[in-house]
Amino acid sequence: MRSVFTCIAVTIFLYSCNNNGKNPDVSGIQVSLTTERFEKNLFDTTQNNLASYLVKLQSVAPAFTTTFITKILNADPSWPTDSIAGYVNGFIHAYRPVYDTAEKLFSDFTKYEKEIKQGLQYVKHYFPEYKVPGKIITYIGPPDGYGDILTEDALVIGLQHHLGKDFHLYKTELVQQVYPEYISYNFEPDQISINCMKNIVNDLYLEKEDDKPMLNQMVEKGKRIYVLSKLQPEKEDYKLIGYTKKQMEECNDREVVIWNLFIKNSYLQVADKNIIKNYVGEGPSTPELGEGAPGNIGSYAGWQIVKKYMQKNAAISLQQLMNTDNEIIFQEAKYKP
Repeated sequence: MRSVFTCIAVTIFLYSCNNNGKNPDVSGIQVSLTTERFEKNLFDTTQNNLASYLVKLQSVAPAFTTTFITKILNADPSWPTDSIAGYVNGFIHAYRPVYDTAEKLFSDFTKYEKEIKQGLQYVKHYFPEYKVPGKIITYIGPPDGYGDILTEDALVIGLQHHLGKDFHLYKTELVQQVYPEYISYNFEPDQISINCMKNIVNDLYLEKEDDKPMLNQMVEKGKRIYVLSKLQPEKEDYKLIGYTKKQMEECNDREVVIWNLFIKNSYLQVADKNIIKNYVGEGPSTPELGEGAPGNIGSYAGWQIVKKYMQKNAAISLQQLMNTDNEIIFQEAKYKP
């Protein structure tokens, strides 16, 4: 069951797209998808009575309007209507510049809708029983709050998290406390479809707190990135894991060094969460690998293990991959860069 906030806070040429000419043809798979530009309705200031306007907005997007006001803006639903209207009005005035920037970038959302639709076609190809969302909802929210969300029937996209890594608000202390630079670096328009597919992967296979050893968690992350690469085959690898192009190149060049970090320190069977968090999951860097080395290096290594396993088991479906024990994947991959 999808929760309302399944969120989002990852070849011949190293940076060529994943598309190697062997991707399945999904052009004939039917996906019905509509796009609702919630932010355009919200920032319509031609209304004299905002309270009445919110009622009108509720009729246009009933489920998301309530979610937006109470969950994203954190307005107390027990407040009087006028108080809620005033609160929302304050948000509209404060974030008008953010809206204006988004309008310039996303006045035509067709490109992103096409990318998302194709991603959903891949989802239906690989996971035919999964009920894909039939709607895209775009919105503008506080940049230190929620971003891209998966609801029961919609892919909800927070455009405030896709205004380009150099957008001035991302550099403020308020935002940096929640989304430090190694995360906000990926606040690009090109990440929209990637984030949508990430949310679907996490909905297909609920991610949960794990007390298993480092190796298990590395391979688990690797499986998810591998599936994401199949749902977004036209996207470059570095964007899928959230690295810069240079970081991905250096990881590929130093794959042996990365693996030796885990072997020489006997990290693979470590279950200490304080150690694991330094290598698996979002992080600013991996100091042991030198200046500029990215974080999340365990997920990178896990991804390479899964790639090796799938090279040897090409007939295995993505569903079978995700359901295969992580230790078995490691043993059969015989990964040794």
